Amino acid sequence: MQQQLVYHDHHGFRFWMNLLSLCLCLCLCLALHRAPGEGASRHDNVVVNVGAIFTLKTINGKVSKIAIEAAQKDVNSDPRILGGRKLSITIHDSNFSGFLGFIGALRFLMTDTVAIIGPQNSVMAHVLSHLANELQVPLLSFTALDPTLTPLQCPYFVQTAPSDLFQMTAVADVISYFGWRQVIAVYSDDDQSRNGVAVLGDKLALRRCQLSYKAALPPDPTATAGHVTDQLLKIRSMEARIIVVHTYAITGALVFDMAQKLGMMSKGYVWIATAWLSTVLDSTSPSSLPLNTSNSIQGVLTLRPHTPQSRKKQAFISRWNHISNGSIGLNPYGLYAYDSVWMIAHALKLFFDQNQTISFSNNTNLSGTREETTLNLGALHVFDGGKQLLDNILRINMTGLTGPIQFVSDRSPLHPSYDILNVLATGYRRIGYWSNYSGLSVISPEKLHTKPANRSISNQRLHRVIWPGNTTEKPRGWVFPNNGRQLRIGVPNRVSYGDMVSQTNGTTAVQGYCIDIFLAAIKLLPYAFQYKFVLFGDGHKNPSYYDLVNMITSDSFDAVVGDIAIVTSRTKIVDFTQPFIESGLVVVAPVKKLKTSAWAFLRPFTPQMWGVTALFLLLVGIVVWILEHRTNDEFRGPPKKQMVTILWFSFSTMFFAHNFSLFQEKTQLVHLVVLC
Repeated sequence: MQQQLVYHDHHGFRFWMNLLSLCLCLCLCLALHRAPGEGASRHDNVVVNVGAIFTLKTINGKVSKIAIEAAQKDVNSDPRILGGRKLSITIHDSNFSGFLGFIGALRFLMTDTVAIIGPQNSVMAHVLSHLANELQVPLLSFTALDPTLTPLQCPYFVQTAPSDLFQMTAVADVISYFGWRQVIAVYSDDDQSRNGVAVLGDKLALRRCQLSYKAALPPDPTATAGHVTDQLLKIRSMEARIIVVHTYAITGALVFDMAQKLGMMSKGYVWIATAWLSTVLDSTSPSSLPLNTSNSIQGVLTLRPHTPQSRKKQAFISRWNHISNGSIGLNPYGLYAYDSVWMIAHALKLFFDQNQTISFSNNTNLSGTREETTLNLGALHVFDGGKQLLDNILRINMTGLTGPIQFVSDRSPLHPSYDILNVLATGYRRIGYWSNYSGLSVISPEKLHTKPANRSISNQRLHRVIWPGNTTEKPRGWVFPNNGRQLRIGVPNRVSYGDMVSQTNGTTAVQGYCIDIFLAAIKLLPYAFQYKFVLFGDGHKNPSYYDLVNMITSDSFDAVVGDIAIVTSRTKIVDFTQPFIESGLVVVAPVKKLKTSAWAFLRPFTPQMWGVTALFLLLVGIVVWILEHRTNDEFRGPPKKQMVTILWFSFSTMFFAHNFSLFQEKTQLVHLVVLC
């Protein structure tokens, strides 16, 4: 009985122990199950404010709004990114107004915003960067790509797309590839376009090209047809036919419409549009483009930021029609907008992982000032973690819709590249790529990144281009129009050696051997050539050729024609053609074409010379006969024989040496006497 009781007590103890263990396990599992929810609940009410400033009536503004909202939804749907915190992005419409854009930025900065996406244009970026520097709020823009927005001046401004420095380098490489030297730029007169064209001029100069004219238009969208027409008429009267259009969609479409009406989209012209045109083509279906715009851009070359193909990108493209409701097409700047949101999200994730908190403090520069009270500037707080968030953004190393995202030491993207497109009647065709790593190529840049860089001229290549006028023949790139400026050809007004170059009978006309060569060279040119001869000198004495050559360097003459010696001092200041007259003493004689005959050996001497030679030989024979006929048997006999001997001896002494020395000495003496 006692053993049985002990057994039952032991059995009850095990029962209660098992029950207690089960309860503990249930509690632990419940705690583990509730932990994420409880952790998330601690941050459910935490909202991270981010602002965005765009002009929503533009193509980039519409595309960016849709992409940013999609990225915000994706970030907030993944609690691993912000630990349950919510990213709240407020988009402000600046409506083409810099003032409204500035007001929107102030509103964001007064509501504890940690970052701003935008602004859309570089004019506002220059202004807002000062606010960002003071309040330590990072600005991220993929459309304000002014190359002068450098980290030294704007440390809190980050360009998340390649700046125009790379785009203008690509344009300069295309121009150099086709061998053109004179270029005209049409641009909107704002910071981004103006500074982009300045960079283009520098890049062209490095390739021995020249930006010959800059046609400035009023800022977009204020340019009118009259403004554009006035500039295009000036361009049409110039020599260069390579035109780069660096502006925005509204102004750019107006430029091509007016060019079409003025006949400037015909054969011989070359038009290169920057990325604004590819943005229009990507976001607007061909059927939606106005017919006049579609016809006016045929044959144009344009650039598009290159984004490598990936599953992530393809999936987003598949989503686009749904999230945009088919209202607008996706372009590369929509991809950059999406990636910019994710860059901020990853930077914030790292920010929170570093045990940082979002806090703001008063700006000491405003404390105690009248403006703090009257203008309510005291609401502008400094983001305490702004520098750390900026550093996190610059240390980003991720793969987005636009490919690998990483910043190099100067904050430029890793391996910026562009697609080069040729606009056709049915759309456009890609003729190659440009990358900062390998230059021009028909192979995609991501494939070339795995190979050693090779930017040699022989390695640069593009596919065939269909130019304006529906021709595949490469345009020459320049002409001399009828209303173009005549070239001033300087001519020395010589007194001596008039056969080389001289004035014609006191008129302004010139003639001479040098002039004839110049005119013959002009006839070989396959285009019209307008020029005028300008005499240099008073006509009373030969002018100074040193002064004449210097007239080219002083822009008084465009060229000089004359008997000008090529010497070292002159070659240092002007370029010479190949010499067409050898230096030294020469004789210029007429050349007659003669027929070959058996008597050609008589041509070296005139008949009179041959007659004198015959008389000379006969005289030699007579003198020898007088000296020899009394002692030499060879000179004796009948008169006929002696006459023949005289004639034969006279002829033979010219070609044969006689054996007897005394006779030879006498003969030589006779020759000397006759010569004397």
